[in-house]
Amino acid sequence: MGGTQRDPAPSRSEQAEAAEHETAKQRLLAQAEADRIPVDETTRAVPDRRWRRGQ
Repeated sequence: MGGTQRDPAPSRSEQAEAAEHETAKQRLLAQAEADRIPVDETTRAVPDRRWRRGQ
């Protein structure tokens, strides 16, 4: 009695919201790709100091 079934077809507002969500997702992915630094141009953030342990 308390459960209601949703219509199988999404409403206009749901379609608009889904389209906005997809647009925002694509914009974020494009921005992330533009900001990505190729691995060849990166350096280690923390130097490897294992060689100092024996000293």
